[in-house]
Amino acid sequence: MPIVKVDYSNLDHEDMASNIGLSSKHIPILIASYLEESEDGLAKLEESIKKRDYSRIKADAHFIKGSSGNLKFNELYEMSKELEFAGAEEDENFDYEGYFKAIKEAISTIK
Repeated sequence: MPIVKVDYSNLDHEDMASNIGLSSKHIPILIASYLEESEDGLAKLEESIKKRDYSRIKADAHFIKGSSGNLKFNELYEMSKELEFAGAEEDENFDYEGYFKAIKEAISTIK
């Protein structure tokens, strides 16, 4: 998946709940937890990218991919997957910073 600009600011909690098989009353709790965990995950991923620590990039992107996939943030899932695979392949030509920036910006739109 190429880098995409994603805006999750207008999430429909009913639709989201239906997609993941939960009651909509649980969505605010899940989103709050996701945002809290993502903050730490993004910090770790940013550091891994700066150091070009490919095994850490793979692991940190995998964490973000998993939690994004669980909540059906499909674009975040796909971009994180690209980062994970690039880290696994130790791809020196991959745009790690560009993907990181797009992921961070997308997460920042989640309310």
